[in-house]
Amino acid sequence: MLHKIEMNTSKRDEMRDITRDVQSYVRQSGVSNGLAVIYTPHTTAGITINENADPDVKHDVLMRLDEVYPWEHPKYRHAEGNTASHLKAITTGTSQNVIIQEGKLLLGRWQGIYFCEFDGPRTRECYIKIIEG
Repeated sequence: MLHKIEMNTSKRDEMRDITRDVQSYVRQSGVSNGLAVIYTPHTTAGITINENADPDVKHDVLMRLDEVYPWEHPKYRHAEGNTASHLKAITTGTSQNVIIQEGKLLLGRWQGIYFCEFDGPRTRECYIKIIEG
């Protein structure tokens, strides 16, 4: 089963918690044991798993990524001017796999699944593939 999440992002850099959406698709699928693959087909966005209990973690992650990959750098050559967003997407990756156990995502107590925008605001999508087994 393949599901699509469409969203409009509102900032250049943001992390949006999509854990509930993914869990909802797992419930709808009826799969008790298997795998959820969460993927985004964008070169300037990513999918990551991290803490979702303290909102300051999102702030700190985005702040540090901005420090490591500044928006402007004298040696960047990409004509669109968004080299930093490509580098951030490479760092987070475009997908995550989460085990489904007894109909629930097997995440740690503090973990959440995040769609990461690095070149917004934009209309974005990510896909969730539920695999039984």
